[in-house]
Amino acid sequence: MPSAAASASRTAATPSPNSAGTGPEELACPSDMALVEGRFCPAADERCEAHDPEYVANPDKSERCLKFTAPSTCASSKRRLMRFCVDRYEWPNREGTLPQVLADFRDARTACEGAGKRLCEENEWLFACEGEDMLPYVNGYERDATACVIDKPYVQRPQRLERWEACMASSACKAEFARLDQREPSGAFPRCVSPFGLFDMNGNVNEWVNLPGESYPHRAGLKGGWWGPVRNRCRPTVRFHDESDYGYEIGFRCCRDARP
Repeated sequence: MPSAAASASRTAATPSPNSAGTGPEELACPSDMALVEGRFCPAADERCEAHDPEYVANPDKSERCLKFTAPSTCASSKRRLMRFCVDRYEWPNREGTLPQVLADFRDARTACEGAGKRLCEENEWLFACEGEDMLPYVNGYERDATACVIDKPYVQRPQRLERWEACMASSACKAEFARLDQREPSGAFPRCVSPFGLFDMNGNVNEWVNLPGESYPHRAGLKGGWWGPVRNRCRPTVRFHDESDYGYEIGFRCCRDARP
């Protein structure tokens, strides 16, 4: 797998087979991106009816909700009109390709900018995932491990891995990564698609987002969860990683402004 920066120009020129046409979306966004347009609710009321038994027995475990009350309700006094473009798949944004991981926040920003895009803002990513109905999961209100790449067994990691290129160049690191890795090819789970047609926003790999209003080195957030037994929902954001952090389960996707 090429590095994030090395694949930027090729990704920018690779159209999605699912986006041919000349309708409003194709006029607003590049062919490898989807148009996200609608009224975003900043604060949503999402009520969990049933938690995973592991969390019930031990609240220190990741808070996995099995079923939410439908529908979600908007707790904000006003919704905000949003219109922008988002990659259909996790970087390198190619259907059938394993998403890039072992990339830090800076790698993600550089790769997106090299493709003529930018890293998604936190609320952009959220709206692209949940839609106007504020779905807790991309496919609705119930957790379904057959729909998205989630709830795979956690594998202990005894040592920190190198970043992608260095890890692939080291036989020991590469072997350890292969032992840990449980990614699936982008788009392989056709029911794991958001209301705007974006794949794998719950699970598979965590995705870097930009946190507006924060300063270096705290501008980095993670959304969506990964393949392990974690929250894997649209709303939560992990905020404790700084911009130099990376992981075998951390990737990203890109956004850009929509054309008028």
